[in-house]
Amino acid sequence: MGKDYQPLQVGRFWIYEVDEVIVFGENDQEERSYFIRDVVDYTYINAQNELVYVLRREESSNRTNWVTTTNYAQFVRRNALIRLIENRNIIPLVFPPREEVTWDGNVFNSLDRDDFTIVRAGVVESGGVMYPRAVLVVQEEDDDLITFRDNRYEVFARGIGMVEHYYEVFTYCSRNDCLGQQLINRGRKTHMRLFDYGNL
Repeated sequence: MGKDYQPLQVGRFWIYEVDEVIVFGENDQEERSYFIRDVVDYTYINAQNELVYVLRREESSNRTNWVTTTNYAQFVRRNALIRLIENRNIIPLVFPPREEVTWDGNVFNSLDRDDFTIVRAGVVESGGVMYPRAVLVVQEEDDDLITFRDNRYEVFARGIGMVEHYYEVFTYCSRNDCLGQQLINRGRKTHMRLFDYGNL
């Protein structure tokens, strides 16, 4: 079924290099580079009798001192990988992962439909590494050049899991004096690339 594109077991971890830009307003932004470590902490059985894996997310500037920032969960339902983060279910991947498969990533939450598509299956390059069996999932690829930009994708490699996460959602200034100039007034860009993985 290809569920090993996101293997889950207690003790498994992934470390990501992260580059992030947060724009709070015009000429007001914060840039930082850091590391994220996701660790599968424990499991439980939910009300639907599904095995849920709880992951602990930690941050560090030096990969030595880690601080826990949040927890989130992942589990499989009807051949869909569900990620429960910030009280919202999304579907980042479906099984078996095949090229050109499209699904509604928000089908298990109350948000509007958001189509995710596997645009590439096979050899995928990510962070300078060629993964021979991987999938590129495009969640959104839109920029109207006037009001907003929304680019999001993730890469999953067989036997490893998520190796890249890209999130770029900005709104442009839409006042009369700056309309169409693509002047960003709010939003965030976060790029996570796999640095290391294994078992604790």
